[in-house]
Amino acid sequence: MSSSKKSSKVSGFYKMPVEKRIEFVKEFSDLAEEDVNIISSSLDIETADRMVENVLGKFELPLGLAVNFVINGKDYIIPMVTEESSVIAAASNAAKIARIKGGFTTECSSPLMIGQLQLLHIDDVAGAAQKIMNHKKEILQVANDQDKILVDLGGGAKDLEVRILDSPMGKMIITHLIVDVRDAMGANAVNTMCEALAPILEEITGGKIRLKILSNLADKRLVKAKAVFDKEKMGGEKAVDAFLESYTLASIDPYRAATHNKGIMNGIDSLIIATGNDFRAVEAGAHAYAARNGQYTSLTSYSKNENGDLVGEIELPLAIGIVGGAGNIHPKAKVCKKVLGIKTAQELSEVVASLGLAQNFAAVFALSTVGIQKGHMSLHAKNIAVMAGAKNHEIDKVAEQMIKEGKIKLDRAKEILAEIR
Repeated sequence: MSSSKKSSKVSGFYKMPVEKRIEFVKEFSDLAEEDVNIISSSLDIETADRMVENVLGKFELPLGLAVNFVINGKDYIIPMVTEESSVIAAASNAAKIARIKGGFTTECSSPLMIGQLQLLHIDDVAGAAQKIMNHKKEILQVANDQDKILVDLGGGAKDLEVRILDSPMGKMIITHLIVDVRDAMGANAVNTMCEALAPILEEITGGKIRLKILSNLADKRLVKAKAVFDKEKMGGEKAVDAFLESYTLASIDPYRAATHNKGIMNGIDSLIIATGNDFRAVEAGAHAYAARNGQYTSLTSYSKNENGDLVGEIELPLAIGIVGGAGNIHPKAKVCKKVLGIKTAQELSEVVASLGLAQNFAAVFALSTVGIQKGHMSLHAKNIAVMAGAKNHEIDKVAEQMIKEGKIKLDRAKEILAEIR
């Protein structure tokens, strides 16, 4: 049975032993025994040495699962790589609330990436810009000659845009090459095309090309996700109103918006890392997009519908792929894509955006009601207990006592541990 016919709704998933969780994901995603072994194994040093330079070893981060997600009518369990406490639990809880009203729905534009060519030392910039557009057909053909496979898949260079910018060094022409990269992130394909076009643009205009590289502000590759969060499950209309009051600050104040959007990226980055994609590129694009109108603001928006439920939406650029890059090299990244059951980069983008919205809802909901620390308290207390030297069953006992007293401090953890022993 495919994962699309199975439910991702799970109660008490966090209470299950690790072995039971592995069994759940194995059945849900139809994983082979080899895939299961990869999940619990470490990256081998030979693969690590091929991925980056000057390798010394590996640095592990926890890999967990967010459950309860329904996206476009399909159930998903979402692999998340993160070191931050409460993130995975918060996403799962948000998905559980969204699930009541049908889960998440998404929209996704074509996977269009932008390559930039910077042209300098031109006297007649307007005339040069026109010459570039006059040679558009020829330029696109040269670009597409660089990647026949991409063109055969329906992708390739699709359009040109020319911008004239003022600078302290004088006017410059920035040519945008618009490339449909299909299921790839697209950096290699776009950069190769830009480099091939540089001498041609120089010949056409008589100018000098300096930079020739893709842009991480992939604002032609946008994804939207939307969900309705049940007011009763949130605690009633007063809780919805409190949420909206909290959200409004992020919409008008960059200082709050930065933290607000960081909460979104808690979810997004964790899935980007799990699938072997470039989380720095996604971060850069998201934050640049948040400032596209001249002031940095929230990537999400919230409102109340006629029933009094909370409606949440997110829109952001997502330059991610399912072919190429580390996602095709790192064994766990390959298994994580199997866990998701995704077939295209567009589907992955839709899951990523939905996870970002869920993560943001969970953070703002906590902030507007009990405060963020309550959600962090349990795992934080356990971490402090471990730092104090607690082992096995001692960890929970020490943590529970600190939480009960409201004193989650290392010196108190040591005192409780001494009492227990």
